[in-house]
Amino acid sequence: MKSKFFAACGIAACCLSTTAFTQTAPAPQAAAPAEAAPAAATAVPAAPLQVQQQQTNMLPSNSDVWLSLDNELNSKKARVGDTISFKVSRDVMVGQYVVIPRGTPATGRVTYRTGKGAFGKSAKMEFDIDSVALPSRAIPVSGHYRIEGNGNTGATVATAVAVGVFSAFVTGHSAVAAQGSEWKAATKEPIVIAAASGAN
Repeated sequence: MKSKFFAACGIAACCLSTTAFTQTAPAPQAAAPAEAAPAAATAVPAAPLQVQQQQTNMLPSNSDVWLSLDNELNSKKARVGDTISFKVSRDVMVGQYVVIPRGTPATGRVTYRTGKGAFGKSAKMEFDIDSVALPSRAIPVSGHYRIEGNGNTGATVATAVAVGVFSAFVTGHSAVAAQGSEWKAATKEPIVIAAASGAN
């Protein structure tokens, strides 16, 4: 009888302990919802800009310009102030860029002239090249030249001995610059050039 009583007490104690544990044990908490990860920023490349770039170069002053004479220049026919025509005979370049193309017209003028004279005196003539005519504008250049005819002094002396005063009829030669002959001038001022190129 006593054993049954103790057994019943033990079962009751176990039930009470289980109930107490159930009441005191904290209820498991629900897991907090995970925060949404921030969206990754996506870099959108900007549309390429169409830029007009200017590559600027310069042809310095005193740059050589070679020109050829369009027609023969002869002191027998030329007079001071006469216009002389030329053409650029060689491309004038800065790097790979042609600043003054071959064939560009140029002008000059006769500045001094004497005819051939008595006693074998040869003719003399001076002329300048003034400008090169690009389509956009005239480029000032400098070039001053002097030419003389070949003298005939030997013939004059021989004639003077033979016929005296008639030596005055033996004259020198005219001053001649041949058609197509080349003459070097120089630019008087820097020439700024701009080659435009579009960036793609």
